[in-house]
Amino acid sequence: MSLSETYPKLFEKIEDKEFVEGIFDLINVDENYNDEDMEEDDVFDPSEYNYLLYITERLQNAIGEENFMLLKKRIESSEFIEEFIDSEEDLYGIRSNLQADEIAKNILDIIENELL
Repeated sequence: MSLSETYPKLFEKIEDKEFVEGIFDLINVDENYNDEDMEEDDVFDPSEYNYLLYITERLQNAIGEENFMLLKKRIESSEFIEEFIDSEEDLYGIRSNLQADEIAKNILDIIENELL
């Protein structure tokens, strides 16, 4: 099933749909790990937050500023999130037992079913 079929309300609001090929074009969920070659300290301690979550500007624009603020609170209180911290408006550290794609899908489900 395509993203446009799974998330029709969200897809209706995305301006540049032709550039959305997959879920990670909307939300980036990357493993947070200790990189000993990095000269700077990690933003989020990998022992506390196993993923970095970035909400793309495309998704932010689609859901609007008010819903974006609600989304942050809703992510933080979600049962699939064990720990949550934000350092920037659109970048978060999270701890979850789910895989990256499952986290992204859960967040898009929240947007589709609760915020739009």
